[in-house]
Amino acid sequence: MTTKQMQNLPSVRGKYLFDEPMRRHTWLGVGGEAEVMFLPEDEADLQYFLRNKPQNLPVFILGGGSNLLVRDGGIKGITIKLQNKNFAQWRIENNLLICGAGMQNFALKNILPENNIGGLEFLCSIPGTIGGAFRSNAGCFGCELAQVLHHAKIMNGQGDILEITPEQFGFAYRHSDFPSDWIILEADLTTITKKSEEIIAQIKQNEDYRKEHQPQGIRTAGSTFKNPQEKAAWKLIKESGGAEMIIGGAKMSAQHCNFLEVSDNARATDVEKLCENIMKAVKTKFDVSLELEIKCVGQK
Repeated sequence: MTTKQMQNLPSVRGKYLFDEPMRRHTWLGVGGEAEVMFLPEDEADLQYFLRNKPQNLPVFILGGGSNLLVRDGGIKGITIKLQNKNFAQWRIENNLLICGAGMQNFALKNILPENNIGGLEFLCSIPGTIGGAFRSNAGCFGCELAQVLHHAKIMNGQGDILEITPEQFGFAYRHSDFPSDWIILEADLTTITKKSEEIIAQIKQNEDYRKEHQPQGIRTAGSTFKNPQEKAAWKLIKESGGAEMIIGGAKMSAQHCNFLEVSDNARATDVEKLCENIMKAVKTKFDVSLELEIKCVGQK
């Protein structure tokens, strides 16, 4: 960001954080700094910023940081995070659960049984925020966001607010055609009437499965690679020798080798290099191109 751009940042009601360590905002806890992080007060504050910011100022939208790797050189320009409670409100209308983009997915663990609405139990165990689930069409246990999304309210890079249908997102397996300047404001999610005890039991069953099959209590970003059609990613990693690779403070979990594990001294460079080495090993042995489920951003 140039000195002129810095001086011409619009006066907002929210907060600007300068040289903000991104390790505080991601589950991996590595990487450099956000040159400027903007925490808008509400939709109007966000809209005012977008319509008055310096031209050609790079903007990055940060969700919950659960599947994000920020490189050691950090993120230039403005990083926007919808952290204020005004972006985490919810309500029920016509069998739709309308959630603010800043709501943490785990908050659904209480909302669903207390209101006897089901169909969204899978979202409870996905790390991060409602808004963050859009870019990768997050899913688990045979369900994904695309199946329950009725429509969404977004703000584009010009500050215009639009209603978007699922078809306009171009959802596919762990993918969406999500324009980089779109900011999710609200998601309208389809629900079904369900008994509270059934909802609680389903959520617990999902949690128990994760505890049994996936690593707990470590710094990770969940599944590292998407599952290709040929074979499960973890099998390809294991059979190619990738499960035993260690780069600096980064390695794959002994419990589930499609889950990264980073130590306190790890750098983003370690993580990215490990991923690259595993992808090369799988390509060499099986002629299969693994694709990252983790998103890598920022300067090396």
